[in-house]
Amino acid sequence: MSLAIRSFPSTPTRSTPTPRRTRGLAAAPLRLALLDGSLLLVAFSVAHVLRFPWELPSGSVGVGWGEIVVAPVIVLVWMVLLSAFRTRDPRITGGGGDEYRRLLTASLLAAAVVAVVAYAANVDIARGYVAIAFPLGLLLLALGRKAVRTALLRRRLRGDGLQDVLLVGDAEDLRYVGRRIVATPGAGYRVRAVVTDCAAAGSDIDLDGAVVPVVGGTDDVLDLAGALDVSAVVVAGSVRGGHERLRRLGWQLEGRGVELVVSSPLADIGAGRVHERPVDGLPLMHVETPDYRRRFGKRALDVVGAALGLVLLAPVFAVVAVVIRADDRGPVFFRQTRVGRGGAEFSILKFRTMCTDAEARMAALTQSNEGAGPLFKMKDDPRVTRVGAFLRKTSLDELPQLWNVLTGSMSLVGPRPALPREVALYEDFADRRLLVTPGITGLWQVSGRSDLDWADGVRLDLHYVENWSFAHDVVILARTIPSVMRSRGAY
Repeated sequence: MSLAIRSFPSTPTRSTPTPRRTRGLAAAPLRLALLDGSLLLVAFSVAHVLRFPWELPSGSVGVGWGEIVVAPVIVLVWMVLLSAFRTRDPRITGGGGDEYRRLLTASLLAAAVVAVVAYAANVDIARGYVAIAFPLGLLLLALGRKAVRTALLRRRLRGDGLQDVLLVGDAEDLRYVGRRIVATPGAGYRVRAVVTDCAAAGSDIDLDGAVVPVVGGTDDVLDLAGALDVSAVVVAGSVRGGHERLRRLGWQLEGRGVELVVSSPLADIGAGRVHERPVDGLPLMHVETPDYRRRFGKRALDVVGAALGLVLLAPVFAVVAVVIRADDRGPVFFRQTRVGRGGAEFSILKFRTMCTDAEARMAALTQSNEGAGPLFKMKDDPRVTRVGAFLRKTSLDELPQLWNVLTGSMSLVGPRPALPREVALYEDFADRRLLVTPGITGLWQVSGRSDLDWADGVRLDLHYVENWSFAHDVVILARTIPSVMRSRGAY
């Protein structure tokens, strides 16, 4: 069936309605601009106090007063570049890493512009002053955006400030994209209704606990978007009629002030691996093949981090060893065979948290298994000792794995080290987790650990395997500390 097309101008006109997402949000960029300006003024003030401390008590005009005159100009240039790179655009702020990348690019360019202009105009600015002001300004801007993002996330978790969308597509694509949207309220979307030709109007679709009604077929998208007053239409996968129909739908929605959002068929692919190659107006996405080789930088971080950890945490090791030994007179350490990179087995080292006959008692507890897939997990495992429960809650039982990291069988960051019996049950490409070295921590650790179901754990591990970067490892390590403090999923 063909799609009825209303007549719209081929070029934008002044009468084009404002997208509903941006209505009422005009104050948000203004508030961000005020925050950015205030933080930059603080950074330059601190730099001035640290570089020219003698000016405050004396009050005399001399060295350093030129910086007082120049600082507002630098702040103004910096602010203009932050706007030029759209760091305050409501579509960019609040989610993903693009906001921080734009923030960094604009800040580096601001520093370059100041350096070139100062050199060309022969303006003498103290290098120590600049060396303090610019890094501090960038740090404060990043912290400010992080605070704004945290506040925005809390609002969205309460259901405030979400963008109502109409989800369009085939049944499987709808469920996949819809579940991701429901699981990530921080992205700012809320599925108001579903439009599909695969289910009858009036029926419901369950998106992991969020029951959403089916309101019609794909031929009715335009009218339904207007009737439900949604701010965007999200197309999950393909629609009947192909690219041409999607293109025309975008024009029609534009005329009604509704945005068109198209879900990529690629899932869990890092932005750094995707490059757009336009071919006669058609944007083709080129996906780079992942690099699974051992990385020198990653190994260097492992060796240095593990060595420092073993030395600095030696007193903790001693205290934990004494407590475990005094609890039941059993061995301090627990060794277990795990499967590492390339399927090679190794012996993992941990502080013992269970009774000495834990393995023999496991068969009797099979019916009480609360883990998903091949995992065996129990929140109240009777084999766990009193000391062991504390060690697990605080993740102190994992510390001896630093020795595995130092010797190369594990890494600081990587997929969860699997048991041989788990690997024997792998299916649907789960064995790709074995392409890299397993880690003490990883995306599974900072995302909920044992609270995650098997499918989500595998998805996170595969995402890490295929999209590794050194910066990503650093971020995961930084997120591990608050994750351990919260003890979420640690049992």
